[in-house]
Amino acid sequence: MPTGCGIRALWILNSHDAVVFSRRFPVVEKQWRVACKSENKCNGGSVDSVALPYLPSDSELASSFAERKKREGSVRGFGIRVSQSAEGSDSWVDDPVTRHVISIYINKEEGQNYLLWPLILHMKSQFCILVLPLVELGHLDSYKELCKRSDCGSAVGGVDGSLSSLLLDLPSVTGAFMVAHAIGEIISGDMAEPEVIVNASPSVGGLLDSLTGSIGISSRAKPVAAPVASSTPSNTSVGAVSSDAMKIGSRPLDKDALRTFISSSMPFGTPLDLNASNIFTIKLNGFSSADLPPADVKQPAWKPYLYKGKQKILFTIHETVAAALYDRDEIPDSISVSGQVNCRAELEGLPDVSLPLIGLNSNRIESLSFHPSAQVPEQGADKQSVMFSPPLGNFVLMRYQASCGLGPPIKGFYQLSMVSEDEGAFLFKLSLMEGYKAPLTMEFCTLTMPFPRRRIVAVDGTPSVGTISTTEHSVEWKILVSGRGLVGKSIEATFPGTVKFAPWQTQRFPYTKSFFGSMAEEDSDADTEPTNNMVNVEEYLMEKMTKDLPPVDLEEPFCWQAYNYAKVSFRIAGASLSGISIDPKSVSIYPSVKAPVEFSIQVTAGDYILWNTLGRCPSIAMPR
Repeated sequence: MPTGCGIRALWILNSHDAVVFSRRFPVVEKQWRVACKSENKCNGGSVDSVALPYLPSDSELASSFAERKKREGSVRGFGIRVSQSAEGSDSWVDDPVTRHVISIYINKEEGQNYLLWPLILHMKSQFCILVLPLVELGHLDSYKELCKRSDCGSAVGGVDGSLSSLLLDLPSVTGAFMVAHAIGEIISGDMAEPEVIVNASPSVGGLLDSLTGSIGISSRAKPVAAPVASSTPSNTSVGAVSSDAMKIGSRPLDKDALRTFISSSMPFGTPLDLNASNIFTIKLNGFSSADLPPADVKQPAWKPYLYKGKQKILFTIHETVAAALYDRDEIPDSISVSGQVNCRAELEGLPDVSLPLIGLNSNRIESLSFHPSAQVPEQGADKQSVMFSPPLGNFVLMRYQASCGLGPPIKGFYQLSMVSEDEGAFLFKLSLMEGYKAPLTMEFCTLTMPFPRRRIVAVDGTPSVGTISTTEHSVEWKILVSGRGLVGKSIEATFPGTVKFAPWQTQRFPYTKSFFGSMAEEDSDADTEPTNNMVNVEEYLMEKMTKDLPPVDLEEPFCWQAYNYAKVSFRIAGASLSGISIDPKSVSIYPSVKAPVEFSIQVTAGDYILWNTLGRCPSIAMPR
């Protein structure tokens, strides 16, 4: 059996649990059959009933998937062991991973039940994408044993025999996840590339940049015309319901685009290049004799065709700041920076690009990784040389995690106390950009107080700076608006006030969306009607985690008791908070060509949370 990634088959099901597209890969499937045949001989001609030696039909898979959905309570399933869990089911394993790596039993006419595992489940729009990677028979037997054990679960993750240790031996599962997500982007049309900011003119740094600023324009790859959908349906691609319209809203799902992507990106079931823009650009433009690389240069896999046109290089450092500010002596504040260096190199031929990245050897850098095309041959006191052969389009040259050397860009506290059941008094006291100097510029800053379980009737209070607005379940304080940024100075902002709610009504939501699958492209669990004896997963988990707190929707994990935090969003330009930077004048290209280099930096807020000083809040237990 191979050690790499091989895909046996994939299926796409609609919201009615009908297969609307499927693809099988006979080359990989042959390896599975050979393994089953060899196992059959070793067992004296009696193959174990757990392994299905061939792939099920579309109708068999659709029927088995619907049965699992009914047994597990939803498309993804419980993910934990509950009273309804049956021995042999995914939820019996008692690990949330089983909501994404699932199994189904194929019922054959001869009465045998065959286990199909691991099936990678990915939800996109109203479609379920199932990808079946090639694994060894021993791994399938191990999972079958897990489904019968009484002591498994995420609590024992990492020990021998656990699901975590089993999946660590299966790199094909990671590859199958990448395939599932790539196909999800194809069927939804959501094929976003890393953002590269284009300056109005090449950056020269220093005072001129701080005075003129930059114009942020999202730079994308050249538009590619979508392939025309085939008007003749393929017999191998139509599943249990051939009349399904296969639409995402008003946008039809393009089977021809799927076939083109699958046959080009993973020929014979082996994933090679899952970059959809590369595949469709090749199909649109084709190849010519001018596209051939020099005879003495090997063309890398990440650059399947050569660029022609005006040459330039764009770099953007994009950092996201996450913080948890408590304003408590017993709980330290935490702040971290995650960043990436995005690049777009529009260069003809197959040149190498080298540049020194400033700040990489700083003590603030906690971890970093590079694009496969990059080499890091040389290190200095505060610079690290990076050489790479750039791929097509926008790509991430480097990712990193770092601490914030300048301290939190927004400091302060948030206090809220309920003076009555339906009225609360709050106070914000904030300091913006304290210790920050030019060219660092805060372009906008907005603070939001969410109240997802209470309906706001009125808000009384006037902030010292900015304006406020309200919705039914939130209060928004616009401290800085776009066009009136804060450069080279700090300001203090306060906001005292009261908020009144509609009278509280105790409500029990028998099947609200769970935190497992409430994301945009995730479960459509609301379509499933639970039976009277079906356990409520949200209530069960809340009872386990916070017995003395009133139940809330885990879709808002920060909102314990629905009024415990405020979230800040902002954007900072001019420099990075980690200290990482690029000198455009130090970028060199070999063979030498004349290409302008543009560089920009953008810092945005991630989960930047101000916890209510007077309320409950989660925190990490510090080691003694």
